[in-house]
Amino acid sequence: MGEIIEVIYENGVLKPLRPLKLKEGQRLRVRILSTGLSEFIKSVEEKLERPEKDPLEILTTVRE
Repeated sequence: MGEIIEVIYENGVLKPLRPLKLKEGQRLRVRILSTGLSEFIKSVEEKLERPEKDPLEILTTVRE
C-alpha cells in the first residue's frame, strides 16, 4: 500500500501533518518531493478522482 502524505521537517525529524496507521517500529521507504511538486501531484490526483472530462485531457491541461 502506498500513499502521499504531507510532513514538516523540524529539528532533524520529519513529522506527519496527520495521524498515520502504522505499527510501532515499522520500516518505510520515503521519497522526498518539494512542496511545488507535491502540490502538483495532489492537484492531479484530485482531478483524476473526480474527472469532469477525459483524464488525458486533464493531464495535458495541468502540464501547461
